[in-house]
This record gives sequence, structure tokens and C-alpha cells, in this order.
Amino acid sequence: MVLLALVAGVWAAGVMETMTGSHDPSEIVIDEVAGMWLALIGIPVTWPGMLAAFLLFRLFDVWKPGPINRLQNLPGGWGVMMDDVAAGALAGGLVVLPGLMA
Repeated sequence: MVLLALVAGVWAAGVMETMTGSHDPSEIVIDEVAGMWLALIGIPVTWPGMLAAFLLFRLFDVWKPGPINRLQNLPGGWGVMMDDVAAGALAGGLVVLPGLMA
């Protein structure tokens, strides 16, 4: 599902950017969907695990530390999608670290 959302999102975000003339218009939300789904892959299926994945994803999506911020500069729909995908991957990775949710 993440891969499907990524492929469809790159295309749709590119179309929306062309139509609106702006980068990452607020109407595009498939990037958040793909990023959040990625954050949830492999995490403990518990309320604390899911909450931690959500909060970390939103933190990294807003803060955009280091390379996540630079991904926004990719051309077309890639820039819209990849910063959220990276934020989701980082959030999910941190949640599954041993002991984090113990």
C-alpha cells in the first residue's frame, strides 16, 4: 500500500503542482498518508506504539531535520512525497528500536 500511495502520490502531486502553480499545495494529503503508513510498518500493534509512531512522524514532518528538508527540493511530485516518506521511515525506525516501547 505504501508503494502504491508513493507512485500515485508522485504523479498526483506533480499534476497538482502544475495546476496550482505552487509547491506542495495544502490540498495534497497523500504524502502524509504514505508517510504515516510507512511509520506504522513493523511497529508494535499497541496504543503506545501507534501513538509514538504518529507523534514522531508529525514531529519529523513539521521539523524536517537534515536530509528530510533537502528532499523537498526534488523535482515535481517527488519533492512533495519524499520528505514525508523519509519522516515516516525515521519515525517507524525509532519506534521499533529495542526497548523504546518497553
